[in-house]
Amino acid sequence: MKKERLLQIILAPLTSEKTVKVAEGSNQITFKVLKNATKPEIAAAVALLFEVDVEAVRTLIVPGKKKRTGRRSDWKKAYVRIKAGQDIKFAEEV
Repeated sequence: MKKERLLQIILAPLTSEKTVKVAEGSNQITFKVLKNATKPEIAAAVALLFEVDVEAVRTLIVPGKKKRTGRRSDWKKAYVRIKAGQDIKFAEEV
């Protein structure tokens, strides 16, 4: 896998009540990823960007919502489980 491709796979971390609950309970982080990304690519991208060991990746396609003026596009969500004792810090704590 090319490093340029891996750096483009993860679009954003997702933070909501559900994702925080999942993160605390089972050491999982949720990301919005490219729609054509595969599980091995997602695992390699997380390992490269955050320097953690990835145990498992689960993905799902979230259907776009129907709006008055059309429809939003579908997108892909990835639940990434990292090894126990490791943590991903998105911002430095002051």
